[in-house]
Amino acid sequence: MRHTIRSEPPGDAHQPKQLSQAERDQFRAGPVGRDGPEKAILVSVLLPHTKADLRDPLGELADLAESAGVRVVDALVQKRMNLAPACGLGKGKLQELVQLVLAHDADVVIFDNDLLPRQIRGVEEAVQRKVIDRSELILDIFAARAKTHEAQLQVELAQLEYTSPRLRGMWTHLERIAGAGGGTGVGAVGGVGTRGPGERQIEIDRRIVRDRISHLKREIEDIDRRKQREVRARTEQFTVSLVGYTNSGKSTLMNKLTGAGRYAADLLFATLDTKTVRWNLGDGHHVLLSDTVGFVRDIPHHLVASFRATLEEALHANLLLHIVDSSSPAAGQQMETVDEVLASLGCDQIPQITLLNKIDIANHATVAELLARRRSQVMTISAVTGQGLDELAAEVLRRTQGQTVEVRLHVPHQEGKLLAELDRASEVLERDYSEDGVHLRVRLNRSMWEQIRGRYAGSFRLVGGESGDGVGEDRT
Repeated sequence: MRHTIRSEPPGDAHQPKQLSQAERDQFRAGPVGRDGPEKAILVSVLLPHTKADLRDPLGELADLAESAGVRVVDALVQKRMNLAPACGLGKGKLQELVQLVLAHDADVVIFDNDLLPRQIRGVEEAVQRKVIDRSELILDIFAARAKTHEAQLQVELAQLEYTSPRLRGMWTHLERIAGAGGGTGVGAVGGVGTRGPGERQIEIDRRIVRDRISHLKREIEDIDRRKQREVRARTEQFTVSLVGYTNSGKSTLMNKLTGAGRYAADLLFATLDTKTVRWNLGDGHHVLLSDTVGFVRDIPHHLVASFRATLEEALHANLLLHIVDSSSPAAGQQMETVDEVLASLGCDQIPQITLLNKIDIANHATVAELLARRRSQVMTISAVTGQGLDELAAEVLRRTQGQTVEVRLHVPHQEGKLLAELDRASEVLERDYSEDGVHLRVRLNRSMWEQIRGRYAGSFRLVGGESGDGVGEDRT
C-alpha cells in the first residue's frame, strides 16, 4: 500500500478553535456520535537510522491502522536528524498537519515514531485531536486481539508498563492547582506541605499501577512456569516452531500442513496465542508443530518481555521454520527484524530453515535478492497452493532421523496404562491381538522409549531388538 504525501496544504484550511481539557479528554476517548471507523492521518518522522522501508515509509503503519479498525485518509512524512523536543515535527510540518486534520475532519493522528508525553501533548494542542504513537497503536491491536486469559494478562502488563512513566505527562493540566506559588524558592510547586490534588492524584495513580503490575507479573510468572513444564514434558518429541514477521502466512501454513483450523486473515497480528498440533510427515513419522505470535519492527520491548511465556514454544524448539513473505517489497528488512527478535530471546542458535512463502505471487527480483543473502538453508513454498510443502516435510523428516527408534514388543492385556502411553507417545505401525496380549510395532522418540522402558520394566516383553532410523541428528 503506497501513500501520496502532500507537499501543499489544502486551500480552505482555517485556524482550529481552542478546546477545553474536558473536550481534549473526550478526544482521547474517541469520537462521539460518529458512524463508521475513525479517520486517521498518518505521520512519520524519518530519522537517519530508521528501519522503515524508504520506498513506502508509511505502508506498515497503514496496515497496523487498518488492523486497529481505522480508516487512513492522508499521510505526512518529514525527514529530520532528530525529533523536535516540543512535538516531534518542525513548525512548518506541524501547521501542515493541522490543515490536513481540518481538511479531512480526521479523528486521530497516528505517529510511526515513539513519542514522549510532552511531544504527544504538543501535537494534540496544535491539532485538537487524539494523538497516539506507534507503540500505543500496537498495544491497542494486541488488546483487541487477546482472547485467552494468558494473552489478556500479558497485554495488560505491557500497557501498564508503557503508561506508568507517562502518568506525569497525563496530569499536567492539574499543575495550576498542584500547590501555592510557582517557579522556584519558597512555596515552589511540590514543596513540603504545598502539594495539591494534582500531585496527590499522580502518586495515587502510580501506586495503583505499581500494585497492578506486581500482581500481573506474579500471575504471568505462574503461567510461565506452567508453560515451561508443558514444553519440557514434550521434550521426548521433536518440536518445530513457526516464526516470522506478522502476516507472513504462519497460520495459513499451519492449517495447510496439519488441518489445525487456525484463524488466518490478511491482517497484522491476526493471532496472538500459541497453538501446538501434531504434524504427520508420512511413513508413520510425526512432529509437534507450534504457531507463535508474529513479530514487527520496533515492537515495544514491554510486549516482547510480557509475551515471553507465549514464545516459550520457540525457545525450546528443535527446529525453527522462519516464514518470510516473499511478496513484500520489505521482505529483507522483515527477515532481519525477526532475526533480531530471535537473538534477543536467545533463539538464534536453534537450527532454522528459511521459508520464502507466497512464492506464487512473489516478485522475482525480490526472491532473487532474498536468495542472495546466503542463509544456511532456504526453501520456496506457497502455503495457499501447497507448492514446496512435500519437499518441506521431507526435509523436516530428514532432520528428525537419528532421534527415533522402532521396536516390537508384546504387552499383556492387563497393562492398559502402558498401552495408552504407547498410543499417546508413539506411532503404532502394527497391532495384533492374541489371547495373552497385544503384539505391537511402534516408532517413537529414542528418549521417550528409554523413559517407557525404565518406568514399565517387567510389564512387557521385547520381541527381537530395536532399530534406529537415522544416522545422527542434523543441527545445520
